[in-house]
Amino acid sequence: MKSSERPDIEQIVFEEHRIESNTAGISLYLRNKHPRTMTSFSAERTIVMVHGATYSSGSLYDVRLGGFSFMDYLAAKGYDVFAVDVRGYGLSTRPKTLEEDPRLNPPSVGTDVGVSDFSSAVNFVLKHRGLERVNVFAMSWGGTVAGAYAVANPSKVRKLSLLAPQWLSDKPIPLDTGGELVCYRLVPVFETLPRWLGTAPKHHADSLIPAGWFEQWARATLAEDPWSEDRARDRLRATNGPIEDIRKYWRAGKPYYEPSAITVPVLLLHGEWDIDVPIELSLQYFRELRSAPYRRWIEIGEATHMALLEKNRMQAFRAITDFLSEDYEPE
Repeated sequence: MKSSERPDIEQIVFEEHRIESNTAGISLYLRNKHPRTMTSFSAERTIVMVHGATYSSGSLYDVRLGGFSFMDYLAAKGYDVFAVDVRGYGLSTRPKTLEEDPRLNPPSVGTDVGVSDFSSAVNFVLKHRGLERVNVFAMSWGGTVAGAYAVANPSKVRKLSLLAPQWLSDKPIPLDTGGELVCYRLVPVFETLPRWLGTAPKHHADSLIPAGWFEQWARATLAEDPWSEDRARDRLRATNGPIEDIRKYWRAGKPYYEPSAITVPVLLLHGEWDIDVPIELSLQYFRELRSAPYRRWIEIGEATHMALLEKNRMQAFRAITDFLSEDYEPE
């Protein structure tokens, strides 16, 4: 990468917020990074992000690989960036059912809950910064959360950026491994590398993730859930509500929301070797964005579903900041 693009970590402010959800006893963790010199705030320069179905926002967006994270990059580019953990993820409150044997309760934290928690985060940011709207970024299941939110709250969203959002599929979806769904699943984080690399051609697999990045990411991911580290032998708790919704919506031919109802500009990002959301699904999703004032698709070569953590992550980073920096005034 260009030396001019490497963030100066010392010039980035990191703040943490505990905000209320719509449920008594459930608080949400919201991390924030912005330039130290930023003294005024605007919709154009504010981003709120949400994670996917397995890993938290801290895991996906704020692990300093190669010396800086996605959030560091955005802050260094002059953005005030917030990332929320939906309940049950990261440093947000875990529902009591996640403290029990997973077989005792049905799948926890579905998409309805994700949308509600994301709404709480956006409302907090709007009030905290005195704004009327923000930019939104999300990936995978988070794309469903953010897309549904944008449909329901068009006046609060300036632009929407999505990496590999879910869409209807008549084929099995890898995240759903089949069988009965219990409350949550345990993800053996350090054992996920073969599957991650297995989505790329064999002659590219060894160079997909720079040396040391996976181990650093895995340690940081497990640190987001000390319970798993202490009790589950380095396995991360991940809620099964999103997988239940795969069966209820995406595999049943019933969209959770209609992308055609999104009325803000949309950037769609996709990795060439993404098998979780294959290119055919992304194309179908892109074609549904008929009501967006404008839409853009960026295909990242030599990248998987986890493109933000791989060697070509800068292509995604640049595409997002370029999209957000373009002038756009909602009607």
